[in-house]
Amino acid sequence: MERGRMSRATSSRLSELPMRVQDSNRMSMVYTTPQSKQPSFGKLNIPKPQSVNSERRTSFFGARTSGASMPRNSTMSGFGGPEKIKDARPLHDKSFVQQCIRQLHEFLTEQGYPGTLSAKTLQSPSTKEFVKMFEFIYRQLDPSFEMPNSKVEEEVPAILKALRYPFVLSKCSMYSVGAPHTWPQALGALMWLIDNVKIKWSLSKQELLFSDFCEDSDNIEDGAGYNKLFLDYTAETYSKFMQGDDTFEDEDETFITKLKKLYNVDESLLSVMEEKHRILSDELERLEKESQTDRLMTKRMERMKLQTDLKQLQNYRSSLESFKANLENKASELNNELENAVSHLESLKHERNELQHQMQNQKFTPADVERINREKRELQQTISSLTKSLEDAEQHKWNEEIALAKVKEKAELKLSEYSKLARKLKLIPLSAENACGRDFEIRPFECASGTMVQHKTQIQMLLTKFISDVEEENSRLANMNLSLEESSEQVNSNIMDKSNDMKQLREQIRKLDEQLDCEMQELAREEEDWAEEMESVENHRKLLEKKVNYGYDEAVQQMKAAQQQYHLVLQETNEERRTVANNLASVFTTAANHLSVTEKCLEDLHSRVQRVCFKAVEEDEAAVQKLRETLKTFVSKANSL
Repeated sequence: MERGRMSRATSSRLSELPMRVQDSNRMSMVYTTPQSKQPSFGKLNIPKPQSVNSERRTSFFGARTSGASMPRNSTMSGFGGPEKIKDARPLHDKSFVQQCIRQLHEFLTEQGYPGTLSAKTLQSPSTKEFVKMFEFIYRQLDPSFEMPNSKVEEEVPAILKALRYPFVLSKCSMYSVGAPHTWPQALGALMWLIDNVKIKWSLSKQELLFSDFCEDSDNIEDGAGYNKLFLDYTAETYSKFMQGDDTFEDEDETFITKLKKLYNVDESLLSVMEEKHRILSDELERLEKESQTDRLMTKRMERMKLQTDLKQLQNYRSSLESFKANLENKASELNNELENAVSHLESLKHERNELQHQMQNQKFTPADVERINREKRELQQTISSLTKSLEDAEQHKWNEEIALAKVKEKAELKLSEYSKLARKLKLIPLSAENACGRDFEIRPFECASGTMVQHKTQIQMLLTKFISDVEEENSRLANMNLSLEESSEQVNSNIMDKSNDMKQLREQIRKLDEQLDCEMQELAREEEDWAEEMESVENHRKLLEKKVNYGYDEAVQQMKAAQQQYHLVLQETNEERRTVANNLASVFTTAANHLSVTEKCLEDLHSRVQRVCFKAVEEDEAAVQKLRETLKTFVSKANSL
């Protein structure tokens, strides 16, 4: 167990040593773009124990690539001088910054950030808001952390440096965090801190899962003694490495012996534990051979678990395929819209060319326009003269109508007198006494001359003596009325003809003016509309192309990430399954051994108790016998006395 601890200690420190040849296939967590919301599944950190008595050990720094015994040229100012690492993340890329902002917003929302969050706030937050977010994220690592009220600008870089943040966040940048040149670096620091929180959560889940198998929860790498030994070891090996050495067997042996002394490693105890482990492994194999039915049940359980995992993975794969199909449908729809927009643009261009051709070949010339204006002026003069004659005719008509009204009034008076006289003579109405069924009533304003004459002759035949004077007056008034009506009708017809001619001329002039203005305005408006519509269609086409390209690239990236995550999860599941099986086997073996030892101890204790009880019974019987004998002697002596 102690040897396993030392191997884990040495292997976990390998990542902190300087490397001459960088591994290009391994990507650091700092340089990777975060892709998922939840922490990814991590592999169990259970390294194999390294053999102490190996024939040849290689240095922690790796094999030398240069020639033997060739000194190295150091680029550092001195030993231990920090080398500034360049940040390879695209922090000045707007798309990467927006992706980090979305992931920061999602993380804070999921963890119940107490403050107000919005996309606009995260675009350029103030120093106070940045400190609140930093304090909230850091409390996920240390719940007892409290941000001091003073010198916050110095506290945040100090905390990041203590957490071994590989890049420098200057103190001056904390005074203006939301500035465009400082916010990407601060955002990168927050994303690195969130990655650490997710790694801690993943490790805490693993520790919770395998907490029963851990015998000691202390971290052997903590402490000043270990740090001093490790720094001495690295300093000595690095100095020899700079001198040209590639192997450090003596230093490795010295470092391992010092570690054994530091953690009180007992070699005999290790050998005994290895022998016990071998015996327990043999016993486990024997028990597995003897209990095939139990193994069958465990395998069945494992098969059921694997089937459920397979179903979940199939469901996840089907959901990914449906998401991919939706993206393809959207891409096809966008392509159709783009084609329609292109065809519409071509039709608009064709229509514009036709209208331009029509405009160039239009019939109206400047001479035609001058001629139309001249005709317009002449028509206006004609209209003014006709208007004046119309006013004169209307005035004459008005005078005639007044005279006619006066004549009508006189005729009505005469008719009323006739009616009164006829009523006195009992000639009207038809049912009158002297009417004899004939109509003697004169109705006013009968226009037909034949009817009037006939009616007059009838009245003359019946009343020749009564209406001789009235007949003359009536005939005179009738003739005058007829002449006035004929003149009035002639004037009205002349007025209507002139007004119709004037309306036609006005309508023609108005139509010509409106047609000219409308055509000019229509041409100007259509040109502007064509220009605006062409510009909008071009912008829409560019936007559609951009959206299609962006959606397709994002879908491809998500599909690749999902495939990688699927393989990673499958590999991790297999490894965890093997580890759990080994741990369960060791637990079952330990429990069986403990049970057998307990049974043996109980049997020994039972035999001892039986022997003690048997001896006590024998001793009690001997004592009782002695008491009986003394009682008999005492009774015999008493009888003798």
